[in-house]
Amino acid sequence: MNAEPNAAYDEFRHEALLYRGLADFVDRTVPFIRGGVEAGESVAVVTSAEHFEALRQALGSHARAVAFADMADVGANPARIIPFWQDFIAAQDGRPLRGIGEPIWAGRSAAELAECQRHECLLNVAIDRATPMWLLCPYDLTGLNPEVIDEARCSHPYVTEGLTRRESGVFRGVEGSRAAMAPLPMPPEGCQRFAFRRGDLAAVREMVAAGAVQAGMSKSRTEDLISAAHEVASNCVRHGGGAGDLRLWRDDGALITEFRDGGRLEDPLIDRVRPAAHAAGRRGLWLANQLCDLVQIRTLPSGTVVRLHMRV
Repeated sequence: MNAEPNAAYDEFRHEALLYRGLADFVDRTVPFIRGGVEAGESVAVVTSAEHFEALRQALGSHARAVAFADMADVGANPARIIPFWQDFIAAQDGRPLRGIGEPIWAGRSAAELAECQRHECLLNVAIDRATPMWLLCPYDLTGLNPEVIDEARCSHPYVTEGLTRRESGVFRGVEGSRAAMAPLPMPPEGCQRFAFRRGDLAAVREMVAAGAVQAGMSKSRTEDLISAAHEVASNCVRHGGGAGDLRLWRDDGALITEFRDGGRLEDPLIDRVRPAAHAAGRRGLWLANQLCDLVQIRTLPSGTVVRLHMRV
């Protein structure tokens, strides 16, 4: 099935664009952007600074009608990307939309890549099917492993290869997208560990603070990590059976703070949708994502794991 770059859509179209290098990226995305601008649609582009500067030059006067953002800022923590798109949608008051979002590039760490792929799946859940938005997600075939491209085909209902746009034959669907998540590597042997209960939250904060100081983390980032850890630990005792298990270790230049409890999170978007002012029970994981470089959440048969990453 082909779709012209100037076609309008009255429902959400989530599409992977497979390209080869910067020149091909520009050639493939400029007609898409121009089509949106000329149709009077709201257009936003969230990609690398190098890519959007090249687009600005190629678009000429059309660039003035496009909102550009650096994915290194918007999506350093991939859990912050869905709120960006939700805010963009809300600001247009039903106007047709067009977007480009490139969260995955060759320099991402393994943990970041896993959360970017989780983000791509959750876009199918987070954005209502009736939203008149065409979102194009570019993937560079010259820099990404084949396994990453295979996953892109599974997380997007549509895929563009060469000059052809078609439905993906391996898209896992909305319910499959809701459940898809990469397993987390096991904590290392000998990592610090503390089993805590409701009265131990001060001890949790002290343990996290000591680990951050020992790792050489700055004062402000240490305070952010302590705040995030307190929120998650409080959730453990409030919703996870009154107790939790804290583990600390260093990995790839980051301090990892992991919490495990016996509760289950049924809402896969609980950390990615901005909570209402009265929704106190939903604020902890949202806040952790605003404070930490990366947050990984997995619900297992045995309970829930929340892993906070903070570079040092």
